[in-house]
Amino acid sequence: MSVALPEDGRSLDPKALFDEEISAVWLEVGFGAGEHLIGQALAHPTVGLIGCEPYVAGVASLLRQIENTGLDRIRVYPDDARALLSCLASASLDRVFILFPDPWPKRRHHRRRFFQRETVNSFARVLKPGGELLFATDHGEYACWTLTILTSHPDFRWCARGPDDWRRPPAGAVPTRYEDKARVRGAACIYLRCLRLPPA
Repeated sequence: MSVALPEDGRSLDPKALFDEEISAVWLEVGFGAGEHLIGQALAHPTVGLIGCEPYVAGVASLLRQIENTGLDRIRVYPDDARALLSCLASASLDRVFILFPDPWPKRRHHRRRFFQRETVNSFARVLKPGGELLFATDHGEYACWTLTILTSHPDFRWCARGPDDWRRPPAGAVPTRYEDKARVRGAACIYLRCLRLPPA
């Protein structure tokens, strides 16, 4: 259930984490209470999912849901996702979710944001060509920050063709509790979907 990082410097093939044959591997960074991971696992029975979450309460919540549902295609890395990203084999993921991360709104805290140029470089390395990077937030400035990084990165293409593409959740989206709380507050949610481009 728990992901152990290689100790010998070798890269980690995420498909090897699953006992059964799977068609794809998706990663969620900061899964909160785990409702999104569970929803995606129920909707996609051939996909293996990895969730990263450093907070014990969130990990415990996910583990309870896994036990209740009997799902066996979810693996957990209970720590900072950047350590896992550095170990994953290149072009080994089909999709990455970063949903409603902490926006660290004060300017002096922006360096603590998970979404940085260095992190996007890691996503570009581990995503397969054509793989998806999905980001969601209810914080407008953080959305602008993220979009600036993504649209200036040579390995990603923003998929939006019109306003509805960033105002509405993508097809197959599973709401998170943070998304539900944002909607109760009347906050506008922003959804960014980008594709990993093939090598030049």
